[in-house]
Amino acid sequence: MEKSDKRIFTLSSEKPATAVLKMGVPLIAGMFIMVLYNLVDTYFIGLMKDDYRLAAVNLAYPVMMITIAVSNIIGTGASSLIARSLGAGDIHRAEKTVAAGFGLTIINSFIVSAAGLAFLPQIISGLGAKENTFQFTQDYVCILFIGSIFTMGNYTFGQLLRSEGSVKYSIVGMIVGTIANIALDPLFIFTFGLGIRGAAIATIIGNGAGMTVSLMFYLRGKTLLKPSVKFLIPSADITKEIFWVGIPASLETLLTSAAFIVNNNLAVSYGEITVAAIGIAQKILSLGNYIYQGFASGTQPIMGYNYGAKNFKRMMSVLRAGITVVSITELCVMCLYGAAAPLLIDIFTDSEQVISIGARVLRTLMLILPFVGATSMSRMSFQAMGKPQFAFVITLIRQLVLYIPMLLLLDHLFGFDGMILAQPVTEIIMMAVSVSLLYTTIKKEETSENL
Repeated sequence: MEKSDKRIFTLSSEKPATAVLKMGVPLIAGMFIMVLYNLVDTYFIGLMKDDYRLAAVNLAYPVMMITIAVSNIIGTGASSLIARSLGAGDIHRAEKTVAAGFGLTIINSFIVSAAGLAFLPQIISGLGAKENTFQFTQDYVCILFIGSIFTMGNYTFGQLLRSEGSVKYSIVGMIVGTIANIALDPLFIFTFGLGIRGAAIATIIGNGAGMTVSLMFYLRGKTLLKPSVKFLIPSADITKEIFWVGIPASLETLLTSAAFIVNNNLAVSYGEITVAAIGIAQKILSLGNYIYQGFASGTQPIMGYNYGAKNFKRMMSVLRAGITVVSITELCVMCLYGAAAPLLIDIFTDSEQVISIGARVLRTLMLILPFVGATSMSRMSFQAMGKPQFAFVITLIRQLVLYIPMLLLLDHLFGFDGMILAQPVTEIIMMAVSVSLLYTTIKKEETSENL
């Protein structure tokens, strides 16, 4: 069987649980590697024994999330169209979509860089940086904006590879980029004496290396799809389809960034040391987050392919298998975090105060893990189906209707404990809402198709 046939077989016919694991596990491994970008920066900045620099890296994190959110417009929108086109047997349209994804990523990256640098001081203030952290945060964020093309290209090109089933190729780029970041962080931070700016430079170079590797798979003809340069400027219909799915998808990350900023501004009222502690806990938690995100992203091409093929029975089977796998896995991770929270925080700082607060935060936030995977898988499935309006409803309810109001209310009523409990409460409610909405939608589609 040809390699391309194996990729299509995984999307179309593999046993649901096996397909979810085959698509999800390599992606999770790659995402674990990707999260090292932030963890490595946090670790080496922590070696400088300056809690304000450590807090600055955490305050800057929403900028990285926003950059990824903008790249997610193209990555998710194009990936959904590619998977559905493959399911419908339209290879030419899938190849045109890959090329369009390249061109739109370049355009968007220049917009992000220009806007970010033009409003840099205002952005730093909005992130919650105060007198002791403002300059450190600005130094870090400035470089992130300058290198937006590399961050966005690395993220988007990996998504495009996954949309055709080439998960392993997408992971190679992640691995190369992370190794570069790990090697360059101590060199730029300590040897060249660049401090927090050195951490940002290493991150950008690492992303650039990852982007280049992913691009090389296309240039060397290793991929299932063979995009042409003449389609870099996309047609109106493909652009419309990409943005129709991609914009609502990116709003999830943008609204998460907004919630993150609200959270940081509330946390600053408890002291900038608390910001550092929360940041470390959230980055450790992100390892657990990448498990459910990996399974959801890995499942997205399967759902998109089978929606294009009108195979609703397989879609339901894949959904059930995916939710079961991700929930059991995350429950195990939650138990690990509960047992080892202080030891995990201790890796990044020797401040007893930061360790104490960070462990307390981690043991509260970890309660989201058994629930949030089902929500993420439901949202990704709607995007795969080309129904971004439903994915947007999930995002809107999750962040604006529930989480941010819950964050403000519980902080007002119960102080710091209430603030960190807001997210677990939100995710428990959202699991029931999102799964019910997806199940009902697929059943309606199936009934309509059979009439």
